[in-house]
Amino acid sequence: MDALAEGIRQRYVKLWPALQERGRRLFAAAEARVYGYGGVSVVSRITGLARSTIERGLREMEAERGRRNSAARCVLPPGRSRRAGAGRKAKDVQDPQLVPDLKRLVEPATRGDPTRTLRWTSKSLRHLSQALKERGHSACPHVIADCLRELGYSLQANRKTREGKQHVDRDAQFHYINDQATAFLAAGEPVISVDTKKKELVGDFKNGGREYRPRASPEQVQVHDFIDPKLGRAVPYGVYDIADNKGWVSVGTDHDTASFAVHAIRRWWLSLGRKRYPKARRLLITADGGGSNGYRVRLWKVELQNLANWLGISITVCHLPPGTSKWNKIEHRLFSFITLNWRGKPLRSFKTIVQLIAATTTTTGLTVRAELDENKYPKGVKITDAQLAAIQLTRHDFHGDWNYTIAPQRAS
Repeated sequence: MDALAEGIRQRYVKLWPALQERGRRLFAAAEARVYGYGGVSVVSRITGLARSTIERGLREMEAERGRRNSAARCVLPPGRSRRAGAGRKAKDVQDPQLVPDLKRLVEPATRGDPTRTLRWTSKSLRHLSQALKERGHSACPHVIADCLRELGYSLQANRKTREGKQHVDRDAQFHYINDQATAFLAAGEPVISVDTKKKELVGDFKNGGREYRPRASPEQVQVHDFIDPKLGRAVPYGVYDIADNKGWVSVGTDHDTASFAVHAIRRWWLSLGRKRYPKARRLLITADGGGSNGYRVRLWKVELQNLANWLGISITVCHLPPGTSKWNKIEHRLFSFITLNWRGKPLRSFKTIVQLIAATTTTTGLTVRAELDENKYPKGVKITDAQLAAIQLTRHDFHGDWNYTIAPQRAS
């Protein structure tokens, strides 16, 4: 290769990736003209462009300079690489039966309301390409993706929108909880949202999410998520102070019982609550309707009576309607940020879990305290009718099963 051809090759290597179709054609034509006799053949070997393409670039250059009136038809409008109608025909034009067959393939797997314009399919592009090939069509996955977009299909994920049967007083209960919370907050009384976060396996298990690490060095974890009998599960029970935007999480090592739940509220009060509300005379708790703090759990009410006696203040409880646990304040103001903070990190020990929870913060000022609770909370504790009757419980006029106040039996 002579020096001139070597110069063309070097310029080609540097400029080629930045050029579009028309720019490459004109670049090749310009280099061929500079090279002189045999330039078209030399540039064709270097760039891989056909001789006819380079010659068309030469004609376009001459037409643009006005040197040959007969080539004026080669002048392209601004922004176009080819004249109208040039280039390879689209697959659906070459094969008119392609799109109808594709529709028949995806229709049996179509989900959603067929009257809407947005539809989607569960079949992958690779599987659709193979199925069309068996029917005599030749279409790569990229072509199928274009056809599906034209048909109104797109990739979709599941969306949680169906909540099942709703209680007739669901909306009214939400209004009632809001009115109670507003009144408590206006009076400077504490309002907390409580719940148990999802129980987590302790050990080197996969944790959802990703984090930045050195390239090609993911953290190694167990293949199977079988519980480690020595470590067990962590039971995070949270208390979220709505007015103060602060959270407390007791990480239990035993069972998720009503005793464990109320003990977490007691520890929140000792650590955060009494400093924030030194003159509190009552406490409002919003909780789910089920679980360890469910409205039907007798032990929950007995433990709350003990807590009211110890605090010396009345405790009002408002339960969320059935099937609405995701609307609990603690879910999206505390637990969601904890999940984000420890994403992609194996929860190897209880210490790791406590530290990750305590390190959770937000730009809006959320801070979290977390401690390990290694106490034992046996399951199956029976509460007699006499114990239940001894509770100083006053049911509210509206849904007394969901809304009630427990007064202390004696001074703190």
